[in-house]
Amino acid sequence: MFRHSQFGGLALTLSVAIAPLGAQSARDSAKADSAARAPADSGSLKPHKREPFAFADFTWLNGNSREKTALLDTKYFTGEFRADVNYIGDFANPKDHTLDGAAEAGRTGELQVQQLGVGGDFHYDNVRGRFMTQFGLYSELTPRDDASPARGQWNLADAYRYISEAYGGYHWNALNGINLDAGIFLSYVGLFSYYNYDNWAYQPSYVSANTPWFFEGLRIQTFPSDKLKVELWIINGWQSYGMFNDAPGLGTQILWRPTGSIQALSNDYWGFDTPNTPARLRLHTDNSLEVKYYDDPTALFDKSAFSVTLDAGCETGGGVECVSGTTARPAQYFLGYMFYNRFWFAKDLFGLTMGTGAITNPGRYLVLLPPINGANATSGTPYFPTTPGTPYNAWDTSITFDYMPSQFITFRGELIHREANVPYFVGPGGITPPGGNTGAPGSTVPDWSPDLRKTETRLNFAVLVKM
Repeated sequence: MFRHSQFGGLALTLSVAIAPLGAQSARDSAKADSAARAPADSGSLKPHKREPFAFADFTWLNGNSREKTALLDTKYFTGEFRADVNYIGDFANPKDHTLDGAAEAGRTGELQVQQLGVGGDFHYDNVRGRFMTQFGLYSELTPRDDASPARGQWNLADAYRYISEAYGGYHWNALNGINLDAGIFLSYVGLFSYYNYDNWAYQPSYVSANTPWFFEGLRIQTFPSDKLKVELWIINGWQSYGMFNDAPGLGTQILWRPTGSIQALSNDYWGFDTPNTPARLRLHTDNSLEVKYYDDPTALFDKSAFSVTLDAGCETGGGVECVSGTTARPAQYFLGYMFYNRFWFAKDLFGLTMGTGAITNPGRYLVLLPPINGANATSGTPYFPTTPGTPYNAWDTSITFDYMPSQFITFRGELIHREANVPYFVGPGGITPPGGNTGAPGSTVPDWSPDLRKTETRLNFAVLVKM
């Protein structure tokens, strides 16, 4: 469901388009430097404009691929393969093997293919395109959190469930580059990438886990300099294949990398995203800072960086207020933070990440709905109400260990603990009625109730491949 940072999906060739943010290879950096030094065809000494973010290696960033080379890179196509296979050990040992409150995993006590993606980037002259499949649990978890297919005919969730990215566009050689893309692309709200291989941790904290992973519509990327990106989105809505009402969602991103050790990021969103409530406006701002504060490739402890993210948002109109709510018109808002610190050892062979975060979200309009008796974003469920003003507060902490023998693979182990002020996480009794889902999705079942608890502790194990 909601996942992205991120900055993937921009992989392109030097003279045709913009380099991948945070995945710039040493080879491509050298090509960019060479182009900047080369004289123009006319023999003048006017320098060529430099590729955005090619002046340093940004593979250390959370949410960015750490690959430095592409295995399949041709004049017209750069291929990509991704695999994410996990085993989730839930200390509650739910009898139905169901995990809730996460878009990164859905089953416990089993080996599961979370995501299998095949695709890549097309580039010819200034025309560009990208596609990436999503087989595995992602193809179920992501569409279930989008209520927009319930409006109108044709099942958008089925039409798009096996696609994570699918867009085409054009690059103009103006400023330091201008791109226009149309289709489905990874969202830019939240620090973490939709793809776990790119991240410092497997389970992101709530601020990233409960904000969008994808958008469908148009995006316009402008690069005023090789250190700055300004981006505009005109999209169907907040992680939605279709519109919830009759106005598109609008958003912006400002990404600034003044040096190879700092990234500042601000995302902002505006849209009407409550089904059948056209007067309710959603506002959201997401702001992150990442700093690499230590780097010594010759030392055993060779690198360290931190990220801090602050989010704020609210809904107003249609019976709710952003602040100062009343019983008749409750306050409906989102406040959250998360902090991570990452250490690398032995020439980046090992990684260790410690993180924590918290949210408050009255009305639960961004809380992932537990799939009780098959509940989804359209059906809802009386077992976990999301009426305006209903309280929800939660926090988490995690420690993640990575073994990275190659730039193309990560073996990951993670311990995470989460708590909420209301029963939310799956207990030993599970959230599936005896004999399986019964009646309409999310509906009540006579003489049965789900086993929800206020705490969750689990171990996440994963094998992550990107090449």
